[in-house]
Amino acid sequence: MLALEVGLICEATGATQLCGDPNTVAKQPSIDSRTVTPEGLFVAFQGERVDGNNYAGRAIEAGAACVVVTRTPEEALVQQANAAGCALVRAQDDDGQEFLLRLAAAWRKKHPQWCVLGVTGSVGKTTTKDMLAAACSAAYVTHATKGNFNNLIGLPLTLLTTPDDAQVVVAEMGMNHPGEIHRLSEVARPCCALITNIGTSHIGLLGSRENIARAKAEIVDGMDQASLEGMQLEPSLHLWAVDDFSDFIATNFAQKAGIAVTFVGGHDIAIDSTKAAGFKLAVDASDVTTASAQLHASNVQVNPEGFVSCEVCYPDGMHIPATLPIPGKHLLSDFLLALSVADSLGINRQASIEAIQQMPQTHMRLELVGGGDKPRMIDDSYNASPTSMAAALDVLCSLHCEGRRIAVLGEMGEMGSQAARLHDLVGAYAAAKPLDMLVLIGATYVEGMRQVALVMGFSDDKIEIFKTVDEALHAIKPILTKDDVVLAKASRSSALDLFVKGVLE
Repeated sequence: MLALEVGLICEATGATQLCGDPNTVAKQPSIDSRTVTPEGLFVAFQGERVDGNNYAGRAIEAGAACVVVTRTPEEALVQQANAAGCALVRAQDDDGQEFLLRLAAAWRKKHPQWCVLGVTGSVGKTTTKDMLAAACSAAYVTHATKGNFNNLIGLPLTLLTTPDDAQVVVAEMGMNHPGEIHRLSEVARPCCALITNIGTSHIGLLGSRENIARAKAEIVDGMDQASLEGMQLEPSLHLWAVDDFSDFIATNFAQKAGIAVTFVGGHDIAIDSTKAAGFKLAVDASDVTTASAQLHASNVQVNPEGFVSCEVCYPDGMHIPATLPIPGKHLLSDFLLALSVADSLGINRQASIEAIQQMPQTHMRLELVGGGDKPRMIDDSYNASPTSMAAALDVLCSLHCEGRRIAVLGEMGEMGSQAARLHDLVGAYAAAKPLDMLVLIGATYVEGMRQVALVMGFSDDKIEIFKTVDEALHAIKPILTKDDVVLAKASRSSALDLFVKGVLE
C-alpha cells in the first residue's frame, strides 16, 4: 500500500507542492472524496460531469495527508490545507491521469519483488483475471484488480493499493485507443501476460480487428523478469492457440521483443453455427495439431445448468478433472489460459484448479439469479460485443428450462462505423437459436436486428422491440413465469441491470 513522503511524490510525478510539509507521508490513494481515509492521498480529476477539485475541501476535512489539485486552487483551499496540516500539490500540466501513472510507475520500481501478471483481450478479461487470481492465491499472497479497474486510472490505483506482503499482482489491462496498453505495461512491468482473444470490442475506435490485435499486443512492451520465492521467471506471453490473431501477435510482437510464447488450447467442442455467423467461439481439438504438446482440455461436457466439466490435459501427460464455476462453454479458453500461467509459476495443479472451482461468480457477468417464484435470469448486463452476445445466447440455450427461453438484448457500444453490421450479425445469430421470445431494447440498431432475424427465419410474433428498459420491463415482466429462463445482455450503457432488478423485485 502506498506510503510515501509528499516531497518524493512530487519528485516522481513532476508535481508542484503548494503548501505543507514535504516530509508528510501520504497513504491510501483515492479519486473520490467520499472514500478518503486519514493520512490518505486524494487526486482531484476534472471529469466531464464532475470536477474533483470542487471536493478537495471535503478530502481535507476527511483527514487527507495530501491533496492533489488539477487547476489553480482558491486561496480559501490553501488556507484550509495549511490549517489542517495537509500538503497541497498541483499536478504537472494539471493532468491527474499522468500524475497517477507516474506515481504508480515509481511505486512499482520500489517493489521489484512483485511478480506482476498482465491480463488483456477483447472478451473475458475480468473473468480470466478472477480465475488467475484464484489460482495464484492457492500458493502465493495475491492482489488483483478490483472489478474492472483496468484503464489508465484503474491500473495505477491497483498498484498503489497492493498490500505490502503481496507476492503476485494480477493486473487487468483494458484500452480504448492505441498506445494505452503500452503505457500500462510500462508502468506495471508484468513478467507473464495472457491475451484472451481478439474480438470486435472497441472496433469503432480502432477500425479493424488487426488494429485491436496490435493494441492488445502492446502488453509485451513493458515485460520484465521476475523472481518468485527464488524461482527466476523470464517474460512469457500465453495465447489461445486457435484465435486467428495469435500467430500474428506471437510473430510480429512477442518474438521480436524476445518474449517466450506459450500456446494454449485445443478441445472437443465445435459450434458450426457460430462460424457461419462470423463468430469463432470454440473449435475441434483437430484444429490444433499440437494439442497433445500443449495444455488443452478433453472429454468436455456441459450439464443442464450450463456448467462445463472436462479433463485438463497438461503437456507432460497429467490429466486432472475439473468443473468451471461459471456457466458457458466459451469460458473454457479463459480457464485454460489462467491454468497455463499458474502452471508457469510452479503452482500445484490440483490446488489451482480447485481454487478456481471455488471462486464466487462475478456480479452482472453471466450471473445466475432469481429462481423460486421468480424466473431464472442470466444477468450478463455489464458489457457486450458480438462475440460475447453469441456466447451468452449459447449459455441461455444450454440451460435446463421447463418454460420459455427468452433473450433480452440491448445495443452494443463502441462499434463505430461497423455498428449496424455487427448488430445485424447478433440478430442473425439469435435467429438461429431455439428461442421462445427475442426482446430487443434500443433506439438505433434494434430494427435492423429484427429485420435480419426475420430474414433468417425467426417468427415475427416472437420478437418484441422497445426503445427503453422501462417500456420493456412494463410489458415483459407481467408475462414471465417461474419456469422461464431469461437472458439480459447488452453494453453497460443500455442499463439492462435495471431490467433484471425490476423483474426480480
